[in-house]
Amino acid sequence: MISYDAQCHTRILIQAFLAWKSLLLLIAVSSGLGPGAYDTSSTLLSPDAVSFKESPFDLATRLTRWDAIYFVQNARRGYVFEQEWAFGGGLPTVISGVVKLLGAVGIGNTGSLESWIGVSISHVSHLLSVLVLYQLGLKVLREPRLSFIAALLHVISPAGLFLSAPYNESAFALLSFTGYLLFAHGLGSRGTLNDLSILGSGIVFGLATTFRSNGLLSGIPFAVYAIIGFANLVEAPNFLNLRRLIALGLGGLSVALGSIGPQAIAYFRFCSGSSASEPRPWCAKRLPSIYTFVQERYWGVGFLRYWTPGNIPLFLLAVPMIYLMMRSGLDILTNRFVGISTSKSQSLGSSRILPPGQSFLRTMAASQVILTALAITTYHVQIITRISSAYPVWYWWLAQNLQEGTRFADGAVVFMVMYAAIQGVLFASFLPPA
Repeated sequence: MISYDAQCHTRILIQAFLAWKSLLLLIAVSSGLGPGAYDTSSTLLSPDAVSFKESPFDLATRLTRWDAIYFVQNARRGYVFEQEWAFGGGLPTVISGVVKLLGAVGIGNTGSLESWIGVSISHVSHLLSVLVLYQLGLKVLREPRLSFIAALLHVISPAGLFLSAPYNESAFALLSFTGYLLFAHGLGSRGTLNDLSILGSGIVFGLATTFRSNGLLSGIPFAVYAIIGFANLVEAPNFLNLRRLIALGLGGLSVALGSIGPQAIAYFRFCSGSSASEPRPWCAKRLPSIYTFVQERYWGVGFLRYWTPGNIPLFLLAVPMIYLMMRSGLDILTNRFVGISTSKSQSLGSSRILPPGQSFLRTMAASQVILTALAITTYHVQIITRISSAYPVWYWWLAQNLQEGTRFADGAVVFMVMYAAIQGVLFASFLPPA
């Protein structure tokens, strides 16, 4: 039965979500009342377009910016060019499926239908991810108020309009939070349903990985608990320990398949058969990966390749989120986070395993720290402000600091609101950073 506090919190979260989204959409519309967009590529998506002029009230066009153009095009006609394989196929597949479903019931495809579907998916996914993050906090932290504050922080994530546009971020956050929630439920006891929950978690994380490649980091909890499970099986060889280890193994494999599957499809398309008369260079690699190849060749992604004088402003823009994610992750890994009530944590019946809240939280923190390190050294660093939206740890850490009334936490919230608002103007006008 849902408690009164949970019902009240859920209602407030929905109201806050609607208010925040209304503000961001108003910003997007208002940005179109001035000079035209810096780039008019979005208008080319509509086969009915007769000019390059955009209407400020055409939200589908104003939200289909930057990478969103690739997602919409891939949904419309599949992957055509090699460089398009840098973008996860999860969102285009869902959009394409909805278009076909609408066509089956007699709803025709207008020029911007794919964009509108993508925008709708992002809004629904963001709302659901807010509610799932709240439930995840209740499960892991056992602190309703802290969980509520963290969910509110996810509403005003600095990802801003990226969580409203046809981008992967909202759906990826929803799948990631759901995967973590299922895993946390699985750690509750040693029943059959708990093991199935762990397996289901792996499947959901695998789906998340088809949206964003960094979903592979969600395999860390499976690896850690599989090691622990193997040790338990050696110490006490019984059916329960064996079943738990199998669930962890299959779950981890499901996460990996979210990345391996698309790579295999690309390999058979470009590297084998009659269509591969001139195999691409990446086909001959020991571990052939079209994703790694196109990211490096077409998008300039690689170790320290982004470390150039011209990118210093982008590093400065990323510093606040880099600090939040790295500091919060390290605080949890080094036991400086007190958000968990250890007295309420359940035991798994083995001295080798820490209370689920603490040990599980550390695996989540490890994923976040690794992602942050990759953003600093390898990625286009400015994307940290949007890909951070799918990592619960820093929300919880900041929520705890807000509860303690620290000046830093208040400043962090001000930064989030200001960054999302300013970024909304820039994004809707097709201006960097993106």
